[in-house]
Amino acid sequence: MASPSPHDRSRNDDEDDPVDRMISRTGCAEVHYAVQECMAEHQDWRVCQSQVQTFKDCMMDFQKARKEQLMKQLPMSAESASD
Repeated sequence: MASPSPHDRSRNDDEDDPVDRMISRTGCAEVHYAVQECMAEHQDWRVCQSQVQTFKDCMMDFQKARKEQLMKQLPMSAESASD
């Protein structure tokens, strides 16, 4: 049986890309795909700056919300540890 080519990027349906999974959890997957589509079409990241900025804003909003969520949980964790 021949070895698969190292350049063959095709995946089985049961193989998930860890980056795709991570981005999906942020709620920013749609804007991430828009960046990828723009890059595929234009082959020049400078043309895609509006998509990149939208993705950056989405990720920053996610990080801010996640930080706030963790900060709310922090006092509860400290209280339960002292019981």
